[in-house]
Amino acid sequence: MTIKEIAQLCGVSRGTVDRVLNKRGRVKPETEDLILRTIAQMGYTKNIAGRALTVKRDEPVIGAVLCSEGNSFFDDIIQGFHNAISELVDYGITLSIRTMRGHNVDKQLELIDEISDHITALVIQPINDPRIAAKIRELRHQGIPTITVNNDIENSSRCCYVGSDYQAGGATAAGLMRLITGGEANLAIVTGVDSLMGHIQRLEGFVSHLRAICPNIKFVDCESGQDNPEHSYEATKRMLHRHPEIDTLFIVAAGSHGMCRAVIDLGREDIRIIAYDDVPSTQAMMRRGLIKAVVCQQPLEQGYRAIRIAFDMILSDTLLNNEQIIMENQIKIAENL
Repeated sequence: MTIKEIAQLCGVSRGTVDRVLNKRGRVKPETEDLILRTIAQMGYTKNIAGRALTVKRDEPVIGAVLCSEGNSFFDDIIQGFHNAISELVDYGITLSIRTMRGHNVDKQLELIDEISDHITALVIQPINDPRIAAKIRELRHQGIPTITVNNDIENSSRCCYVGSDYQAGGATAAGLMRLITGGEANLAIVTGVDSLMGHIQRLEGFVSHLRAICPNIKFVDCESGQDNPEHSYEATKRMLHRHPEIDTLFIVAAGSHGMCRAVIDLGREDIRIIAYDDVPSTQAMMRRGLIKAVVCQQPLEQGYRAIRIAFDMILSDTLLNNEQIIMENQIKIAENL
């Protein structure tokens, strides 16, 4: 089918069909729906070779915004970005990255605004906040697709999420806890950031599954580590002072190195720890015998896939709708680092 034939079937001009296909200008919603239904039914496809030439001429920019400063986990995600961009140089694709420390909504909005006027697509590790969701909807209305990476967001109209299944990751950690403790423990938990969907889902998956499979594990205490080693250090020390009977620790997000330092400083290296992510700090503490196992979420692949999906949408000039690319949870112990 050609644009001309689609226009004739719908009773509209070729220009109207072109505006729908290329998201240029406003079209009445009912007209847009008619054109899209007709395209789906009749099998219209674009000339990808010609589109590739157009993409190269336009020199698209993929923007990226990450809450990554001070968290070595994101080194691999950023490397994945660059690995993908290196494969796309012939298309003239470039990358514009903005990073921040912590999870301040105003700061994340500021970083998005810094790049929004010159990007073709956005890859973001979003804070789960209505203002961020509204910004993502605004960008989509402007024809800029958003891919969420590592963490997702509610009610945003983002095109695709690339990351782990956090509920399953929590359940996996619960299974490890059963293996390591034999189903008997006095457990304390250091949580992550309340404004990150993944951290909440991971905690829910861990607690619900552990209660189901290990009814004799006692939940003794819980504090927030804020995805930060210093917060995790202080939270761990406070809990161990309050409850010296604690013999097992679980940390939901980053900060395991701080937790381990607290255990060492208090002379409690008998404590068993389950954590996340194969980063240098967790590797060191696994080799020391403090962290018994970690659940990993393939950050290098997350970064690579997010950029490739952004490029595919740019090349095809077609937006995905609520897609998910889920990374497999992987288990690491000292013997397979």
